[in-house]
Amino acid sequence: MSENNNIDPGHMVDEHSDYLLSFAMSKLQDLELAKDMVQDTFVSALTKIDKFERRSKLRTWLTSILNRKIIDHWRKAETRYTDPASHFFSKEDGSDNGHWLENSGNQKTLETVEDLIVKDETYLELGYCLEKLPERWRGVVAAKYLKESDSETICDDFEITTSNLWVIIHRAKLVLRDCLKSKWEL
Repeated sequence: MSENNNIDPGHMVDEHSDYLLSFAMSKLQDLELAKDMVQDTFVSALTKIDKFERRSKLRTWLTSILNRKIIDHWRKAETRYTDPASHFFSKEDGSDNGHWLENSGNQKTLETVEDLIVKDETYLELGYCLEKLPERWRGVVAAKYLKESDSETICDDFEITTSNLWVIIHRAKLVLRDCLKSKWEL
């Protein structure tokens, strides 16, 4: 019996649906569509549960599936796009004589939405890999790259030498690289 057969679908939905709905809403800004995407995510996950390799947390895997569902939605919406000039005009009055939109150049395209989703997924994976680092290394990496502290401050805060700082950074980068590489290999 596979370990994945031990995953209780009801528990999975109870534990992750709020998070996934919030995530979908941040990308779609449409509650009904977000609910549909989350439901599709659970259906897809349950039909492919035997493919879940447990190299990541269940929530990360579900979020990845949801990301792909959202990307597919935007692709389908893009192919149904029939009026190439419509995003330049407002048709509030119902007529064909729309008014120019002042900010038409800031419309999200499929590419920008997909880039944002991939970026979010990358941050999720990076967060997972950061958790794998020893606590001290995680603190040093966070101070160096997230807080952008200078080396002297980091050395003082963690009571380490400059050479030790660079050894920790180097080793942490290797662990993160290997972790991210394994997460993105299929």
